[in-house]
Formats: sequence, C-alpha cells, structure tokens
Amino acid sequence: MAQPFRVLMVSAEADPFVKVGGLGDVAGSLPKALLALPQDALGEYALDVRLVLPFHSVISRDVAAPEPLLTVQIPRQDGVVEAQVYTSEMTGFPVYLIDGEPISRASTVYSLDSYQDAEKYIFFSLAVLEMIKALDWKPHVFHAHDWHTGIAVYELSRRRHQDDFYREIKSLFTIHNLPYMGAGAEKVLPEYHIPPSSDHRLPWWGKSLPLPMALSAADFLNTVSPTYSSEILTSEFGCGLEDFLRSRASTLFGILNGLDTQIWNPADDPFILRRYTSENPEARLTNKQALLDLLSLAPGEKAPLFGLIGRFDRQKGIDLALDALRMIAEIPWQAVLLGSGDPVIEERARDLEREFPDRLRVVIRFDMKLSHQIYAGADMLLMPSRYEPCGLAQMIAMRYGCIPVARATGGLKDTIFDIPDLSMSTGFLFKEATPEALAEAIRRAVVAFEDPTGWERRQRNAMEQDFSWSRSALEYYRLYRLLWL
Repeated sequence: MAQPFRVLMVSAEADPFVKVGGLGDVAGSLPKALLALPQDALGEYALDVRLVLPFHSVISRDVAAPEPLLTVQIPRQDGVVEAQVYTSEMTGFPVYLIDGEPISRASTVYSLDSYQDAEKYIFFSLAVLEMIKALDWKPHVFHAHDWHTGIAVYELSRRRHQDDFYREIKSLFTIHNLPYMGAGAEKVLPEYHIPPSSDHRLPWWGKSLPLPMALSAADFLNTVSPTYSSEILTSEFGCGLEDFLRSRASTLFGILNGLDTQIWNPADDPFILRRYTSENPEARLTNKQALLDLLSLAPGEKAPLFGLIGRFDRQKGIDLALDALRMIAEIPWQAVLLGSGDPVIEERARDLEREFPDRLRVVIRFDMKLSHQIYAGADMLLMPSRYEPCGLAQMIAMRYGCIPVARATGGLKDTIFDIPDLSMSTGFLFKEATPEALAEAIRRAVVAFEDPTGWERRQRNAMEQDFSWSRSALEYYRLYRLLWL
C-alpha cells in the first residue's frame, strides 16, 4: 500500500477562491496538478496535498461554503488574538481558510497600507503553524509562496528547536517576485514576539523583512523559472540580496510555472468567435477581423495587429512599447493595449491613441473576455518586461498562435525560442530594455509576418509547445522528494 506524502501549500491567494495575479494561478493550479500525477511518477507514495489561505473578506462565503473547524490562539503584546479555521471542499482537496481580526478588517487582498498588510500576513503565518499542530497533521513539506508567508517559514525554523511536532517538517519557499519583501513588517514583528533574523549573511535591512527572513530560514528555495533563479544572483535583479542568494545557490532551483490548458484552449474557448487548433491556424483570421470590428479599426489583413495585455507599470515595460510604436510609424501596424495601473502610463497610452486614432486602441480596464479575444485575434503579443520572473501571457499567446515579441529575461527567455531554424522558432526576443531594441525586434517580426508560409510554421511551433502544469508538477514533486533524501 502506498505511503502518504503530505504537502501543505501556503499562499495569500489561489484561484478559484481569490486571484489577483500569477500567484493565484500557481497556488490554485499546482495542488490539482500534483494530485493528477500518475502513480508510476510517485513511486511508493500517495500524495496528500492541502491548501491554506487567509479568509479574505472578498472571498464569497456562498462560493467557498466554509465549515467551521477549530479556533487557535495567537499571542500578541496586548493579549491573545483568536484565529478561526474553516474548511472548504470546492476544489476536490482539503482547503483551509483562516480568519481573525487582522484579516477580517482588511477590505482587499493587498492594500497600500504596509502596516496593515504586514500584520495581516504575519498573523496568518503564525495561525497556519498553530493550525497544523491543532489538527495533528504534520506535512512532510511546508510549501510557502512569496513574502506573505515568509514568517511562517521563519517561525517553523525557530520552532524546530523548541517543539518536537515541527522538528521534521521541511520547507520550500517559492519566490514569485523578489522586490516585494513585506515592507512594514519591522514595526509589526515585535508586537507578535518575533525576533529579527540573526543570519549574518543578510543585509541589516533584510533581517526584519518577511521575504529575506524566509530566504534565510527555508530548507530549499525556488523561483518560477530557471532563468530568474540565475538572474537574482546578479546586481541587476537581486534587489540587494544577490550576495546572500549566491551563498544559497546550492539550494536554489528554478521551476517554470505551468498554464491551465483547460481555461486557455483555442479549440474550446467560449469567448472567441472561431475556435481552432494548430492544424488550422489560418482560422485565426476570422477572430482578427472580429476583433478589429469590435475595436472600430479598419480591416488590415496585411498590417500586423499587435496586442499588449497586462499591468500598466514600469516593470512590464509599457513605456518602452509606447515609445517603440511611435518609432515604427513608417511601417503598417495596428495595436490594442489592454490593462490598467500607473495613471501616468495610462495617460501616455491615451496620448499615443490620440496620435494614431486609426491604428491604436487603448482599453483601460480588466476584461477577461477581451483578453481571450486579443490572444485569438492579434498577430503578435508585445511583452517588453524589464524583468519577468515567469510570465503567463507569452505562454497563453503561443497556445493561441499569437507570436510573442518579448525581452529576453526570466521566464520569457525560457519559453520563447528566437532562432533562425523555422522548425523550432516560436517568437522574437530582444536584450536591452530600451525602445530602440524593442522597435528593432518588432521590425524583424514584421518582416517575418510578410512570409505567410514561414509565419504559419512559427504559429504551429508555438501552439504545440507543452506548457501544461503536469510537467511542472512533476518537477515540484521531485524537489519535494529531494528535500527528504
């Protein structure tokens, strides 16, 4: 009989309960993918995977259908704060939702109030540790994600020396976005009797921030792409932690995020006019014409249609795209930009739309349906990110035959093949984070677009890439087992 191998996934968000960004995709998809692994991949073990989240006020109780499970107490300077633990079975595996005053008083998942967010997630982290002890359910691997769960990893390390229950639990900490470290926590930690890290390898400013504290305490670390795991060892991407991270290089791994191929499937997408597969990518032309009509842009079969979908901020390089489009005004193109974010960048995008009213549409909002239509109708997707730990948009675009033009960084570099051999090429990359470099990459892509046969070959290559979670889940399982060697 297979032996149980227990994994606890700890995250601030997870689809379908609540999703703000890519973290929600990962924490929602990875448990399901792990449990779907074939038995021959698991060996003599059977996986018991569970997920724990804060019970954010934005999580619908009607959808989650929570059942009260237990209450634990969290010591604080001014007394004890209770944490209520609920269970939900809506995903097919156990999910725990933790509530309590620091969580319930917050109206959003994340806020601009660093102190409020720090207390919310420190309280959550401590409650998770108390919960597993109260349940007497001891995971083999405690898999925590990003700064919001960093104190759980740090406290687990400390409790190993104080309490036999925690002694054998191994920890994996996943870095989704290194620059977000949990600012504000240094004021909250003393209130919950948590001392700063004593790790001399950390810079002084990192000893009271949840993410660096977790980086120091976790048994293994990983990033969400192989290239990003190398990039964070450099001064350009290391955010001041590169020297410390180099000291942990032997326990740092890179595993590419997966893609939910049921949601993102051009053969069965309810949001697009004409469905298609890699066998008939030419059918996308119907979707392109429908998208142009929707945007009130004149039909332009010979002019490539560029799409850009994402947060309007500096990290995503939206400013680079705006400047690059102006630089290539002499060649035919049309474009649609979808997203929201920095008001300054939003206004710059509107300025460009006013400058090119017959070529460009800017849609400032979150619009899931329109995003599907852009992936299915645009010829190319622009992703000029200054850094990109993994990126999902390029994977979605390739699955839909929308060829990415992206900066060679992080997961973009790992997933897009820009090579002369048409039998393997899937996109176009550029190195420097400048409008000039992006404009040059776009020009190369436009030249390729003018060869219909070669372009269709490139589309087929892109659509046939395997970005499913099953591949990534197997890598995570192997990493879990390596922790136990």
